[in-house]
Amino acid sequence: MSRKIMTVLGLVLAISMILAACAPTKTPTQVATEPPATVPPEVVPTAAPTEPPTTRHGGWLDQVVVVEEPSQESAVTRLLANDIQVFAYGMSNSALYATVKDSADLGYNLNAGSMNELTFNPSPFTDATRLNPFAVRKIRECVNYLVDRNYIAQEIMGGLAVPKWVSMNSAFADYARYADLIAPLEIKYAYNLETAQTCIAAEMTTLGATLVDGKWNFGGAPVTVIFLIRTEDERRQIGDYVSTQFEQIGFTVDRQYKTSAEAAPIWADSPPADGLWNVYTAGWGATVISRDDSSDFGYFYTALGSGDTLWQAYVNDPAFFTVSEKLWNVAFSTMEERRALYAEALPLAMEDSSHLWLVDRKAFTPYRSNVQVVGDLAAGVAGSGAWPVTLRYVGQEGGSMTMAMPSILTKPWNALDGSNWLYDMSLERAVANQGFFPDPYTGLSWPRRVESATITATEGLPISKTLDWVTLEFVPEVVVPTDALVDWDATTQTFITAGTKFPEGLTSQIKATVTYPADLFTSVKWHDGSPFSFADMMMYFIMQFDRANPASAIYDEAQVARFNAFISTFKGLKILSENPLKFEWYTDAYSMDAELCATSLWPWYLQGEASWHALTLGIMAETAGELAFSSSKAKGLGVDHMSYIGGPSLAILKTHLDEALASSYIPYAPTMLQYISADEAAARWANLRDWYAVQGHFWVGTGPYFLDKAFPVEGTITLRNFPGYPDLADRWSNFGVPKIADVLVEGPASLAIGAEGTFDVTVTFQGEPYPAAEMTSVSYILFDANLAVVGTGAATLVEDGKYTVTLPAAQTSLLVAGSNKLTVVAVPLLVSLPTFSSFEFVSTAP
Repeated sequence: MSRKIMTVLGLVLAISMILAACAPTKTPTQVATEPPATVPPEVVPTAAPTEPPTTRHGGWLDQVVVVEEPSQESAVTRLLANDIQVFAYGMSNSALYATVKDSADLGYNLNAGSMNELTFNPSPFTDATRLNPFAVRKIRECVNYLVDRNYIAQEIMGGLAVPKWVSMNSAFADYARYADLIAPLEIKYAYNLETAQTCIAAEMTTLGATLVDGKWNFGGAPVTVIFLIRTEDERRQIGDYVSTQFEQIGFTVDRQYKTSAEAAPIWADSPPADGLWNVYTAGWGATVISRDDSSDFGYFYTALGSGDTLWQAYVNDPAFFTVSEKLWNVAFSTMEERRALYAEALPLAMEDSSHLWLVDRKAFTPYRSNVQVVGDLAAGVAGSGAWPVTLRYVGQEGGSMTMAMPSILTKPWNALDGSNWLYDMSLERAVANQGFFPDPYTGLSWPRRVESATITATEGLPISKTLDWVTLEFVPEVVVPTDALVDWDATTQTFITAGTKFPEGLTSQIKATVTYPADLFTSVKWHDGSPFSFADMMMYFIMQFDRANPASAIYDEAQVARFNAFISTFKGLKILSENPLKFEWYTDAYSMDAELCATSLWPWYLQGEASWHALTLGIMAETAGELAFSSSKAKGLGVDHMSYIGGPSLAILKTHLDEALASSYIPYAPTMLQYISADEAAARWANLRDWYAVQGHFWVGTGPYFLDKAFPVEGTITLRNFPGYPDLADRWSNFGVPKIADVLVEGPASLAIGAEGTFDVTVTFQGEPYPAAEMTSVSYILFDANLAVVGTGAATLVEDGKYTVTLPAAQTSLLVAGSNKLTVVAVPLLVSLPTFSSFEFVSTAP
C-alpha cells in the first residue's frame, strides 16, 4: 500500500512554504517586498497504526547500509528501481518533487530547517601580489546588493525556497519574534546592481585596484575570485549565477566545481591566508527545531563557532563580537534585554557578512512507500535524532535497508573536533545515546537516559516549562556550594572547588538538579562490551577545561575562545550521588525553556559520543604530536586531522592501544583513579582491542546501532542493530500529526489614514478551531506602502480560533496613501513553527 508520510507542510513564510534540510550541520527568508501569505497545510499522520508491543531492542532494522549518491536525479531513479530505500537528504528540486509526489511507489516528508549562503574567505592573502576583496568587511556587505535572492528562490529553486538575509531560520521562533527588526534590513539590502557596483568600486579603488577595460586589476594582474561551487544540488546553479554577477562588475571568476568531499579540505581546513579560495556555496541544516537562535551570531561570525581554521581566522568589529558573545552566553535577564541585543546584533551581522545568506529552502526527503520514518520538522530525516529509532519497513521488524546521502565520511571522525557535516553527524547520532531526546515537532527535550530534572532559577528570569518531567522553581538567589567543582588545574590534573577559587562566595542564575535512573550503569553498554560508567561522564567534564589550558599536554589554541565563553557563565558542578547518579549544575547560561536548561553530563562531545578509554587513545596520540583532534591544530603541527574510522590515524591509535593495554593505563590519574579501578581499565583496553580486531576502527558508542564497517575511500558505511541497547524499538513510535496552524486574515479593503481599523483572524488546524490554550502567541506587523514597519502588536483573543487585530489611530496615521499589508504571526505551543499570513488593504486620505 502506498502512503506518503509528511512531517510538515503549512509552514508558510512569504508565499507559504516548507523549508529544507541541508549540509553540513546550521536559512532565504521572507521577501522584504512580499510579507508572508498562508495556504492550507497538507498534513498526513506521521506515526504508524497502533501495533502490539515489541520485545525488540535497538533499531528496528537489522542493518542499515549507507552509500554515497551525489546526484539527486540519480537518487530518485534508484528509489523508483528499489536500489535504495531512502535518500536521507532534503531535496529542493521542484521537478523531482513532482515525480516523487505523483509516484505510488514513493513516500516523502517535508521539513523546514535548511538554508544556503555564500561563505567568504575573510583573510588577506600571504601572497601580497594577490588581492582578496572579501577580506574587506565593506565589500562583503556590498555583495548583498549584488545577488537577487528572489531570482534564486523562484528561478533556481523553482519556488521551493524563500529569500533570506539573516542567519535565523524563518521557520523558527526568533524570526517571528524579531520580524519587525529583520524587515528593515531586508529592504535596505534588497537587490540593486548599481548600488553594488558603486559600493564595491569605491572599496576596490581604495585597495589600489584599477578597472581596466571593465575588469578589475591589481599589480598588473586580474583580480581573480576563486569560487568553490558545490555540484550535488541547486548550489551549482547558484554558484554560476553569483559568478556571473561578479563578472558583471569586473571580477574574473575561477569557477571550481566540487563535491562536498572535494571542497571541505579547502574552505574548512586550509589556512585562509594561503589563498586557495575566496567564496564557497555553503549549505546548513538544523538538527532540531531551534527555540532560541541567539547563538547564531557567535557560531557563524566568530571564533566561538568552531576550531576549524576558517573560524579561527575571523576578526570581528569589537562591538559585534561583544554583542555576539553576550547572546552566546545568554547574558540577559529579561526579554526586553534580549530584544535590545538582537536589535544591535542584526545590523552588525549584515555589515560583517562573512556568511551572506541567500535562501531558506523547502525540502522533501524521499523514500520507498513501504518505509516508515519520523522526520524532524526542521531537520528532516538526515539531520534528526529521530531517524535511528523510527526508521523501519512498515509493519516489519528487522531487515536490511539501503540509505543514500550526497556524501558520507566527508571529513575525519573524532568526537572532540571531527566532522560537523550533516551527513557524518547523522550517522554518528545513530550509534550514540544522549541524555535527552529532542521532540521532532517542538524542539523541547524529552528524557532519554535522564530520569528527571529540577530547574531552580533566580526570580525574574524569562524561563517557562511545558513538559511534566521537569520541575521549575524560582528563588531569590542561587548560591553555589563551596565543594562544587568550578575549574581545572591542568598541571596537577585535579579539579578546583568554588571554596578555593571564590572564597568570598559565588552565586549563579540557575541550578539544574539532574537525576538518572538507578539502573543507568547496568543497563547502558558501550558497543565493545564495556559497561557505561561514571568515569565516562567525568572524562567529559575534564574535556570542558583541559584542551583550553596552556599547561595541558593537549592544549589547542582553537579551543580558547569557546572555553572563555563557557567559563564566563559556568559556576560549578556538585555530585550529590554517584550511583544512582544525581548532580547539580550551576550556570549563568540558560534557555527560556526549562526543558532545555538541564545538562546531562553525557559524554556527547562536539562531534559525537565517546567512552573514556576510546577518547584516551586520541589524547595519547595528540600528546605525542602524532595526530590532532582539531583541523587547525593538525595544520599547525603538520600532522593528520585525527580519524577514528579510517586512514593513517588507525595505525597510530593502535600503537597507543597496545601501550595502554600493557600498562592498564588510566588517563588523568590524579582525578580519574577515583572512578576507575585497575581491573576496569584492563577490561576496557581488552574490550577495545577485541573490537578493533573485528571492526577495524575505534568508533565505539552506546546507541541503537553500532558502526560495523566504514570504508572512506569507497564511501560506504554499515550500521548494525545493537541488541544490548536498553530501550525497546518502539519507545519513540508515538509521534502523530504535527499541529501546524492555518491562519486567515480578513478585513476592510480600504482604511482612512489616521482611522482605527479592525481585522478578523481565524486560526485553525485541519479545519477546526485551534485551542487558545495551545497557542503561544498571535501577533501582527503593519507594513506601509513603502514596506516600512509602522506598527506591531498582539491580537486579541475572542474565542478558540478567533482573534481580532485592532490597528490604533496612532499607527494608521503613519501610513501613506497606497497598498499596505497586515501580517499576522501565529506561534503554536505544540509545534514550534510559526505561521505567517498577510492581508492587503488600501489606505486613503482622511
